[in-house]
Amino acid sequence: MPEMPEVHALASDLSLRLEGRVVTRLDVSAFSALKTFDPPVTAVAGREVQDVTHHGKHLDVDLGDLHVVIHLAKAGWIRWHDVLPVPRQGRGALAARLVLEDGSGLAITEAGTKKSLSIHVVRDPMEIERIATLGPDPLDPSFTRQRFAEVLSAAGRAQIKGVLRDQARIAGIGNAYSDEILHAAKMSPFKPAAMSGDEVARLFDAMRAVLEDAVRRSDGLAMADLKGEKKSGMRVHGRTGEACPVCGDTVRQVRFADDSLQYCPTCQTGGKPLADRALSRLGISV
Repeated sequence: MPEMPEVHALASDLSLRLEGRVVTRLDVSAFSALKTFDPPVTAVAGREVQDVTHHGKHLDVDLGDLHVVIHLAKAGWIRWHDVLPVPRQGRGALAARLVLEDGSGLAITEAGTKKSLSIHVVRDPMEIERIATLGPDPLDPSFTRQRFAEVLSAAGRAQIKGVLRDQARIAGIGNAYSDEILHAAKMSPFKPAAMSGDEVARLFDAMRAVLEDAVRRSDGLAMADLKGEKKSGMRVHGRTGEACPVCGDTVRQVRFADDSLQYCPTCQTGGKPLADRALSRLGISV
């Protein structure tokens, strides 16, 4: 799933490509992806792109008094085409096309069978509940260590991994960067969110460092290069069985029904491996 650093880079790249260009139409192939009906998609025709920004993980194509807001979910992506391909029957990955006046534009795709990608055409992004209820941007200067401490305190005994991923608490952090932040902070993903002042400071500094580094690495990259850059920058996420780059211990994982997390036992859990719940259900010890 694209998280805040990648969506930030996508917005920057798209702004350079789209600003000042005129939209001819928005073709929606996967009708389950379109979450609004008023204004209709036909209302985008003839409007000039003012900017492309983001709200957490949501891309916002600003057309003045209309906005096309795209959430790529777990398996969505955007590709630029100088000449957009004609949709073909049976090409289920194509969710929508944003077509410009010269035939170039964006192909919005979603892989897999679980369709979660969403497209909204709205007059104001705040009409979208998931944007209106977003927590603060973790890199916004106004999001201070004190505000972070208040977020954690309010979460109480909730596990810190889930708190970092909760978009209503903090916007833009997903599964991958929460793994990386907790590894950098040397904290268990199951640690309660309510913690000491020193721990809050350590986690806050790790969050800022990991996200700022990811934004720097992604900034200026074309859309086609962002996925590879994200993967190459990970220390533990997606690296089960590999050596931790900090201590050399083996990176392990905990699997859930639809997801997994990765961590280093030596760095984060005092050398003790966490139970892999998927294997535990099968009677396999780890």
